[in-house]
Amino acid sequence: MTRVRLSVAERREEMLRAAIEQIEERGVAAVRISDVASALGVSNALVLYHFATKEKLVAAAFAHAAEGDLAHLRKLLSRRTTALRRLRAAVRWYAPTGQAKGWRLWIEGWAVSLRDPALREVARDLDLQWKAALTEVITEGVKAGEFTCPDPAATARRLTALLDGLAVQLTSYRGTIPRSRARAWVDEALTRELTMPVP
Repeated sequence: MTRVRLSVAERREEMLRAAIEQIEERGVAAVRISDVASALGVSNALVLYHFATKEKLVAAAFAHAAEGDLAHLRKLLSRRTTALRRLRAAVRWYAPTGQAKGWRLWIEGWAVSLRDPALREVARDLDLQWKAALTEVITEGVKAGEFTCPDPAATARRLTALLDGLAVQLTSYRGTIPRSRARAWVDEALTRELTMPVP
């Protein structure tokens, strides 16, 4: 069977997707350049031509995954509805009880980023962009009179800390917290953080 000739951008995209799949399946420490090459039916040399080292491939794969997550977040937050509905949709999607996939990938990334500056930069940038997006929609809701919140940035930090912590619990220690309980905790946190006006 003849392989379709891809552009450089298409080939890199294919390799990044394969790397993400391999990282989710094997973990960062165990994944090798040869695993990514084998999954695509290409040579190790071709993968190394595009990324030079495993570390660069891993950092690029995380950056690619982050961009996908951020694009979805922007889509949720740009809907033509109230700030509260947009915030709830984003938090529910991001929560490990929602539809967001890839929590194993991010937990792996957090662990590896302790020793890998390039990956630490990717993870930190994603974290800052998430917090900034949530802060913005909370601020919009306050300005529109949908709810009050004295410090939108602090609220965004607390919400993401709760969601990240639940992700570790639900992904690494399955069965310790029922998903329904985690979902209730997320809803309760939103209610505590935002004071709705009395009708």
